[in-house]
Amino acid sequence: MWIAENWKDYEVLDCRKGEKLERWGDFLLVRPDPQVIWETPKACRGWDRPNGHYRRSKKGGGEWDFFQLPDQWQIRYGSLVFHLKPFSFKHTGLFPEQAVNWDWCQSRIRQAGRPVKVLNLFAYTGGATLAAAAAGASVTHVDASKGMVGWAKENAASSGLSDRPIRWLVDDCIKFVEREIRRGNHYDAIVMDPPSYGRGPKGEIWKIEDAIHPLIRLCAQLLSPEPLFFLINSYTTGLAPSVLTYMLSVELKDKKGQVDAQEIGLPVSSSGLILPCGASARWECL
Repeated sequence: MWIAENWKDYEVLDCRKGEKLERWGDFLLVRPDPQVIWETPKACRGWDRPNGHYRRSKKGGGEWDFFQLPDQWQIRYGSLVFHLKPFSFKHTGLFPEQAVNWDWCQSRIRQAGRPVKVLNLFAYTGGATLAAAAAGASVTHVDASKGMVGWAKENAASSGLSDRPIRWLVDDCIKFVEREIRRGNHYDAIVMDPPSYGRGPKGEIWKIEDAIHPLIRLCAQLLSPEPLFFLINSYTTGLAPSVLTYMLSVELKDKKGQVDAQEIGLPVSSSGLILPCGASARWECL
């Protein structure tokens, strides 16, 4: 398992009975987590006085209860600064477990010793974009949500990266990749963090089990003659690390590289155990 253990402004304090207690900077949040199927005693007093608690509804969805929580605040990861705000369906605008992948991307880019072009698909609020840009890469950031792209720009500005070579694009990821193939454009590295289910700007339906392999096949055509890496992340429990490994290995078999895939996770302070948070697969050149 790859563990995001270098956070100072974020922490999973405890997890039990379908929920996790998290510290985001100076604020405590309780949010649901389907992986937390165990029922253990409450190990932290923070359970009784969080700043925000997202409660699921039996009818689907849910809503926040807020207790002395600002509309927006910031946390840092190294030199990167992220704006946070609770919004629909329990999210805060950041997936902290992805920090372990940001660190890996940065190390690959810095070790390359050459200019690196990165394509970040389903780029959300820009964690991987900012990490790659801070490491010296030029980045094309693509997300179907105009609001998310705007949020990512705010994060870049707060991180002192506004002057870095980042293209911000609001677009359907599949259609963008198809156009880039026709244009003959190439990238040295590709990052994708697709949702389990979603819709594009014109109502296009994305279902990861049906769409992920065809998209990997398309993206393989965008890799430069000397590709650096290809990273896929998945929150869908049905896509095991071995499944991600198989798809990347099949589509990149003509490239000189290797694939490694693992679960990713976050340390839980109260127990010393690791909370699983999906899986990632990394292809890198040899």
